[in-house]
Amino acid sequence: MTKKKKSGALSLLIDYGPMLAFFLAYRAWRPAPGSEGVGDVVAVTKSTMVFMVATLIALVVSKWRLGRIAPMLWLSSGLVVFFGGLTVLLHDATWVQIKPTAIYLASGLALLIGLMRGHALLKILLEDAFAGLSDEGWRKLSRNWGWFFLVLAAMNEGARYLYNQANHNFDTWLALKLYLFMPLSFIFTFANMPMLLKHGLGKEEEAE
Repeated sequence: MTKKKKSGALSLLIDYGPMLAFFLAYRAWRPAPGSEGVGDVVAVTKSTMVFMVATLIALVVSKWRLGRIAPMLWLSSGLVVFFGGLTVLLHDATWVQIKPTAIYLASGLALLIGLMRGHALLKILLEDAFAGLSDEGWRKLSRNWGWFFLVLAAMNEGARYLYNQANHNFDTWLALKLYLFMPLSFIFTFANMPMLLKHGLGKEEEAE
């Protein structure tokens, strides 16, 4: 099947839309100050269900509009459904908070172990997005993102320990996901651009 034309805005919406839906749903249902407890459980359960539905919609939209579902989207969606299901069934936000750690750890270890075995796995996942990038560039990009994912995993565990449903600070953890973790990922992406340009990014398109 021929891949459909990519859209940067649509790709961002597919990647980050479910988390944004989760954040907005929790903001709408979170308990008023002084009424935490059962209200926390209800808000987390409802917003997690919204998260799961939005994630499944993102899968359908990706297949429909982009012609494919990226491996990372399959992984993250599977973990959302698994940990989200545990959150809803057990009424415990711990599980949905662990989900990002699982994604970061799995991604980071896969990239670094792949490098140890001589494979830059990001080249398999993102080759179309970085036309012209040399093999050395792919190795450095995989190394950088591998370590960055492990740092994010440690940060998420620290945030989960400090801000959780038990101490009525789940909303702080969720805000950190939106206002800290997402911007850090964008900043890290742009920070790698000089290295990518040095190693041939876009040169094939210039040659054409």
